Amino acid sequence: GEKFGFKFDYDYQLLGGCAIDATGVPYPQQTADACKVSDAVLLGAVGGPKWDSQPGNNRPEKGLLAIREDLELFANLRPAKIFAPLKSASPIKEEIIGDGLDILIVRELTGGIYFGDRGTYEENGVVGAYDTERYTYPEIKRIVKAGFEYAMKREKKLTCVDKANVLDSSRLWRKVMEETAKDYPEVEVSYMYVDNCAMQLV
Repeated sequence: GEKFGFKFDYDYQLLGGCAIDATGVPYPQQTADACKVSDAVLLGAVGGPKWDSQPGNNRPEKGLLAIREDLELFANLRPAKIFAPLKSASPIKEEIIGDGLDILIVRELTGGIYFGDRGTYEENGVVGAYDTERYTYPEIKRIVKAGFEYAMKREKKLTCVDKANVLDSSRLWRKVMEETAKDYPEVEVSYMYVDNCAMQLV
């Protein structure tokens, strides 16, 4: 702050495990209200082994999912830069790194399996569980558009990583990608199945 002439006012709030300990819930209303009137939110770790026995609807991670949804934090940007002299220290294949690797993963955060219907059940004496992946067109459109916008600022290449050979939701992702690509003719678009993508990288 001193270097650039800024003054920061910090307001510390509870989220996750410490919030459960203090208030009984992972995302207290006081925290939600404070975040909504702040210019920025710095978020630390939310959980740990201490809370592993918490019921699924009141685990520390529920606080993380709730704040993402509450603040519409739908895009998680994960940059990875590897310099050639360090390629032997990376799990990424050396032939992929080449003279250096610079990729940006744009991950969707507020839709899909984390926010779909879920539950456990017992049928004919057998216990089971389910998690439902659901995406709406607008949810996909905004993250796809973010991907294209970042691609335009970088090398103008964008890969959609999905499971479109199996999942209807992934086929919808591809449809949105194809439609949005028309607005970004400079961007080279490609598609990969997630298991193949992992195999190619590692």
